[in-house]
Parts: sequence; structure tokens; C-alpha cells
Amino acid sequence: DNHFQGAVYPSGNHTGPSYVAAPFVIPDQSDSMLYLAFSEYFFQTSSFAYYTAGAFNITIAEETCSYFNISREIFGSIIPEVREYSVTPYPVMLKLMATEIPIISLQQGSFTVEIQGSMEALAVLPDSTTQSLFTINMAANTSIAPNIFDQKLMGSLCLNR
Repeated sequence: DNHFQGAVYPSGNHTGPSYVAAPFVIPDQSDSMLYLAFSEYFFQTSSFAYYTAGAFNITIAEETCSYFNISREIFGSIIPEVREYSVTPYPVMLKLMATEIPIISLQQGSFTVEIQGSMEALAVLPDSTTQSLFTINMAANTSIAPNIFDQKLMGSLCLNR
């Protein structure tokens, strides 16, 4: 009976978060050669490491936004105050970021991800500088239920709030 434990740390920083690894039991089965089990501790330390490294901060560039046809006019139709910034239809860039370490909880047959973040919309001006249009703070709670179907790992996603 060999037990292996592991944690994920930010690169170059082995001090890590103060999460406590709770023991868990893997059901005794003998119909496969290899079993892998991941605890809540693994996901908590991974979330901490990725958050610390800035992996949850994403900039959606002007080119990508234009591909999806996201512009100042679209935001102006949703948020009328955006139209007041300028009459010129500047392209838009989006900055998404987690404002707190995402929390991952395991349940029977699924896991829940709680994430708090913000989205900033920026107008890209002709001289390549940006002007902030607005910032939205958001919190999401999502459940993900993984399944193996036809030898492929699939999942169903449910936005709880």
C-alpha cells in the first residue's frame, strides 16, 4: 500500500497556501491496472498557483473582439453611458481577471468552481492607447460533472449563479 501525496506550487515559490490536505480513501477495486485520484487539496493548491502566476488574467485583443463583432456601439446599446465617451466607433479590447483565488469543491460525481473577477472594456484609440469604457465585477458559481462516454472524457457545465 503505497501512498503518494503532491501539491502544486507557484514557480520558484515553495511556501504555498495554508490549505490542509484532508485524507481520503480510494475504493478498493481490482479490475484496472492503474487508478488516479485527485483530492480537493490538489485543486485548491493548483488554483492558488495559477492565480499567483496570473493565469486567470486574460486580455482579449482588438482583433479577436472584431472577429466576434464586439464594438463600442454594441456596449453602447447595452450601457447607454458608453455612447457618451465618443461618437467615433473605436474598436474594443476586453481585460478579464480573477480578483480572488478561485475555490474548487468536490462533490459526489461533480465539482463546483466559485470565481470572482472583473471585466474591463477598453476603447483602442488611433494612437494605440486605450481608454477605459467601463468595468464590471462579477461572481460565478459553476458545477461541472465529468463523464466518460465512448472512451472520451466529457463534461456537463451548469451555471448555478
